[in-house]
Amino acid sequence: MSHHEIMKKASTLWQRMGCMRRKELYEVEKTAVIAGATGLVGGELLQLLLQQQEYGVVIAVGRRSTGVSHPKLEELIWDDSQPEAVLEGRLGGADLFIATGTTIKRAGSQQKFREVDYELPLRLARSAATQGADSLAIVSSIGASTSSRYFYLKVKGELEQRLTELGLRHLVILRPAQLLGNRAENRPGEVWAARLMKPLQALMVGPLARYRPIQAATVAAAMLGASRSASRGGIVLESEQIPVEAAGLKPIK
Repeated sequence: MSHHEIMKKASTLWQRMGCMRRKELYEVEKTAVIAGATGLVGGELLQLLLQQQEYGVVIAVGRRSTGVSHPKLEELIWDDSQPEAVLEGRLGGADLFIATGTTIKRAGSQQKFREVDYELPLRLARSAATQGADSLAIVSSIGASTSSRYFYLKVKGELEQRLTELGLRHLVILRPAQLLGNRAENRPGEVWAARLMKPLQALMVGPLARYRPIQAATVAAAMLGASRSASRGGIVLESEQIPVEAAGLKPIK
């Protein structure tokens, strides 16, 4: 083999190794950002994200610490008046997951509820769109609609509409029914509702399947699975579709 041929083969091998290395770095350094990691779905999602090899960094943003310790985890505490400021320069190419939310009773007023469930996630989503985030997955609610007579569902519907107007690369909206799981905060109304619904679940088939209570861990898995979808643009997962999406989640090696 001539010297020229040896050098050519060596150059080709070096290029291949470089491509492999770049691919490896891309996979390791992919970033996931989660807002609402101290909540019911967010807590489940945080644990799931930390297990994924594709994410080298997982950033949890919110009003307080998650109390979780992990080499991948970075925590950022935001200012309520400008929550998106802590993520300046951090969302480019990242996957953003929004699992924030409250109730009107807990918020104290409809205006305070709107600040948490509409204005806050919209500000984060705008920042994601501006910085070029790879995907955004957000928890909405079953029945969300701009034409709903119920304030809670109307606000959720208005947020969904605004999100679709931002031109995000990949948008996933999940509309779960009543969430099941162990909450850090006490919501007696939801506990009683879950107890009342439990004996009726076997009868909730066909069109009624949409209203079955759903585990928060299932919603979290569907958020991650749908964010990996090869299709771009917008995806809306109704409650009965969420378990199907969650079942298809496979870890990336």
